[in-house]
Amino acid sequence: MGALDEPLTKLVGDRTAKVLADSLKLRTVGDLLHHYPRRYVERGQLTSLDELEIDEHVTVLARIEKVTLIPFRGRKGDRLEVVVTDGRSRLSLVFFNQGWRQKELRSGAQGLFAGKVNVFNRTRQLVSPDYQLLDEDATASTGAGDAAQQFAGRLIPVYGASAQMPSWKLSICIETALTKHLGDVGEPLPAELRERHGLIPLPEALELIHRPRSQADRERAQSRLRWDEAFVLQVALAQRRAAESALPAKPRRAREGGLLDAFDDRLPFTLTEGQQKVSAEIAADLASAHPMHRLLQGEVGSGKTLVALRAMLAVVDAGGQAVLLAPTEVLAQQHHRSIVEMMGDLAEGGMLGGSDLGTRVVLLTGSMGVPARRQALLDMACGDAGIAIGTHALIEDKVQFQDLGLVVVDEQHRFGVEQRDALRAKGDQPPHLLVMTATPIPRTVAMTVFGDLETSVLDQLPAGRSPISTHVVPAVEKPNFLTRAWERVREEVGKGHQAYVVCPRIGDEEPAADPKNAKKKRKPAEDDFEDLTDDAADAGAGSDERRPPLSVVETAEKLVAGPLSGLRVEILHGRLAPEAKDDVMRRFSAGEVDVLVATTVIEVGVNVPNSTAMVIMDADRFGVSQLHQLRGRVGRGSAAGLCLLVSDMPAGSAARARLDAVAGTLDGFELSRIDLEQRREGDVLGQAQSGVKSSLKVLSVLEDEEVILTARTEATQLVAEDPDLAAHPELRTALESLIDEDRAAYMEKG
Repeated sequence: MGALDEPLTKLVGDRTAKVLADSLKLRTVGDLLHHYPRRYVERGQLTSLDELEIDEHVTVLARIEKVTLIPFRGRKGDRLEVVVTDGRSRLSLVFFNQGWRQKELRSGAQGLFAGKVNVFNRTRQLVSPDYQLLDEDATASTGAGDAAQQFAGRLIPVYGASAQMPSWKLSICIETALTKHLGDVGEPLPAELRERHGLIPLPEALELIHRPRSQADRERAQSRLRWDEAFVLQVALAQRRAAESALPAKPRRAREGGLLDAFDDRLPFTLTEGQQKVSAEIAADLASAHPMHRLLQGEVGSGKTLVALRAMLAVVDAGGQAVLLAPTEVLAQQHHRSIVEMMGDLAEGGMLGGSDLGTRVVLLTGSMGVPARRQALLDMACGDAGIAIGTHALIEDKVQFQDLGLVVVDEQHRFGVEQRDALRAKGDQPPHLLVMTATPIPRTVAMTVFGDLETSVLDQLPAGRSPISTHVVPAVEKPNFLTRAWERVREEVGKGHQAYVVCPRIGDEEPAADPKNAKKKRKPAEDDFEDLTDDAADAGAGSDERRPPLSVVETAEKLVAGPLSGLRVEILHGRLAPEAKDDVMRRFSAGEVDVLVATTVIEVGVNVPNSTAMVIMDADRFGVSQLHQLRGRVGRGSAAGLCLLVSDMPAGSAARARLDAVAGTLDGFELSRIDLEQRREGDVLGQAQSGVKSSLKVLSVLEDEEVILTARTEATQLVAEDPDLAAHPELRTALESLIDEDRAAYMEKG
């Protein structure tokens, strides 16, 4: 496959190759051939213009309805306004000082138009768009007839493009690659597998995906390429599972009448059926001579931390130590507080007043003082601390354990490969691994994202949890609704409860410990955004069309001076000093703070049962799963929870549709599907961990369950017969192409 690794400079020249690399990350002939069309249009089948989203970069097929040249008043220059239509809706194309385009942009002509959608005078428009006319008569005089001829008689591919490289220019580059290099394409799928599943050869699939003459051609190509992605990925996961099954580990069985039994006897409630079932699965894994690799997922508030704690106590019972790795100091401190409270004197082993069956539970974070840090390190190294809870500080070289038996990773997606691996390497033998996710994951996603882990699901909420009602507050359309939102917060505080107000941005260059101390304004910087989805952070930091996202500091200041005056309001965000963060959380937990204005630092693990209300400002700037996770902070006690999603986005927009979906259901599995669809599924090998682009272009981990299941079975069988793929060199090459060094490290260590 050497020809497919050829740099694009040789194919399209230095200038075009640079644009392809910079704007689309396409660097080789193989990259170009595997850059598939996002959709297809047929000549005469016009794009539905009323579905275009503001700020979206679009390519539309439309017919020119009217062309008007408007001179500027009182100064030189003019504006050419071209109105295009799909037969129902209209879109304006605006060109400044380009009146000469009137000669080619004529009424009745049909073409492809590409640009960024914005609004002027309540009219959607593209400013200075790129375009390609497709009517032969109109293009003959402009020299653009090649593209029209190229698409004649077949579907027109529309590619994910950029401002510098519109779809039709990309199509010409791909056409060149197909002509010169289609014969160099190898065949990674074994012939017998292709025959069993009726799959066409890969070169034919690549030609048909880029040059389909019918929808049937497109479907045949996609069917084959879908299989490539599913099968190569499942082979990689099957190899990892096979390697793990050969690793040794020390069995860890809880002893009868030991620490775990003592803890269970003190629980003031009965475990749910789900908690009992999952605990049994984990106990069986821990008793094995091979390391556990298990994913624990479940609904927000389903009791995952309790299940993880019971696993840690079982390991301590067996003479080992357990570590709980949290992504933030706030969460690590919260875990430490709640676990010590749950265990009581069982967390004071060897201390005055501690239980004879107990152990020590230590906290280690980067901001701890030297004496406390030294004592925690000593307790871990000598084995007095059976449970250690902390952040990345646990990964440092100086941290040693006497006998590390279990690593629990909370919020797995927030840790990098090297961090998890460094912690696991601290055991004499590979420790058992339990990964917890904050929100549910659809089954097929778990099979691909975590395909080398066994999966346990908690789908029952513990008794006593209260329902949460969620409502969208359209702040611009109905400002009185926002006024009522703050009245509801005051009402909840008046009943003796507490509330959260969540903002997407911190707000000041220097962290402010007091909500009143925030006078200096500045443009939002990237590090103002804490744990937003990529789309949300982009919307806040990079959009000139929208106001800056609301900040914690400024919002708290306005609430103290306005609708929440007289209430005890505090702020919490990641740039506060560690002791200030801990102090605020302790006082909030103790009921000494009425309203906590915070960033997403409170998204996971924060458990204050007296909190009943949450107002999320600029809610459209958060992801669906993130909103679901945030609202899980309320309704954790006997009183009902209320979550208000405040947004400026208009009814009918995609952003409002997301918020309506969150308000419409408490089913985290359903919301995770919606979230995944909107993220275009991302990279199932861990985009967050390795920072590489998506490997899934055709396969849908939501919709292609049957393909994924069948590919998993086929891959497992092939790896069992040929572990190193010695008899399948082209499959091995495809695997190496998919899993570069970063991805291989992620799979190896994750």
